[in-house]
Amino acid sequence: MGGGFAGRADRQRPDLIDSRGLDSAARPVVLGLLAVDGIICAFAAALLLPSYIGAVPFPLSALVAGVVNLALVWAAAQWVTETRLAALPLWTWLFTVAVLTFGGPGGDVIFGGSGFRAFYPILLIVVGAGPATWFLLRHNDAGRTV
Repeated sequence: MGGGFAGRADRQRPDLIDSRGLDSAARPVVLGLLAVDGIICAFAAALLLPSYIGAVPFPLSALVAGVVNLALVWAAAQWVTETRLAALPLWTWLFTVAVLTFGGPGGDVIFGGSGFRAFYPILLIVVGAGPATWFLLRHNDAGRTV
């Protein structure tokens, strides 16, 4: 497609250049910020989990956490080529949720309740980590060659 000008070398189009190598110094900073975002998402999802719509308990924050975790993992996958590094925001989210299952120093419990609320931590983990895990599995399969 086009030979360029006579006597001049062809140039590469800037939209075809892989920019992943140019930002290697910013990569750890971005991954660190995405990991901190995973921690913030876990705290917000856990604290807003016992929300209600009218008189009916509706854990909307679990659904929001699933979307946010998917976005964080997708953003991390744009900066790295390895799936295990792209999973860093999800790992920090899961670790924070696991830490929040333990009681606090004054005996405070974030995930407490009876009936349906007893299953809130499981619901949060499944719904909050499910979409990001699905993305990572699909992203990992796309990188394999048979």
